[in-house]
Amino acid sequence: MSDACFIATDVDVPVGGLLRLDGPEGRHAAKVRRIRVGESVLIMDGRGHAVRGPAEVVGAESIDVRVVEQLSEPVSPNRWIAVQALAKAGRGELAIEALTELGANEFVAWGAARSIVQWQGKIDKGIAKFAATAREAAKQTRRFTIPQVEYATTAQVCERIRAASMSVVLHESATDWLDATFTVPPGDVLFVIGPEGGITPDELAAFQDAGAVVKRVAQHVLKTSTAGVVALAQLQVLVK
Repeated sequence: MSDACFIATDVDVPVGGLLRLDGPEGRHAAKVRRIRVGESVLIMDGRGHAVRGPAEVVGAESIDVRVVEQLSEPVSPNRWIAVQALAKAGRGELAIEALTELGANEFVAWGAARSIVQWQGKIDKGIAKFAATAREAAKQTRRFTIPQVEYATTAQVCERIRAASMSVVLHESATDWLDATFTVPPGDVLFVIGPEGGITPDELAAFQDAGAVVKRVAQHVLKTSTAGVVALAQLQVLVK
């Protein structure tokens, strides 16, 4: 069974030192997870670092962990940026959860023209919901880095495309596939996932004008909550 995982602001504690986990995470560890003295736990900072060790003291709303191991995630040559169109019925959160598990580094919540759900007047609330989903998915998978989340309009997505090392738009009309002939360079790799109603011709043209390539990743049309997962898996295989 994997060690229970929690998040702390700072895990820069040497081996042999004592790290106190308090606040909401400490209360969760003590009251909800009911961590016991001697039980091994993993505490990460969300920025690529973590420590592991046994709980030495369990209080009412905190635990003290004796650090026996310092850990860090390997540095990847790529930074995966998923532009996820807003979707209904929790499908956006499903996409965020799965893509976090697979290693996405950043999410750009995109208010596409055909998105049934829109965030006007509640962007901060939407970002917070996506961020909470990514945070919990990172903990579940024992991933030490929590993806960033921001919101963007179509024009802002075009700006991100221009800044990336490579950008791919997933589209069922594409004649080219993500296959062994496709090379993924180091740096920021951005991939765009459309909403349930699809990407409009104007949006597709704008993305291509900004420098994105259009690819398909499956024989059939995928759900917005599935397409990005399939694409990221294929892109990671194609890293040279």
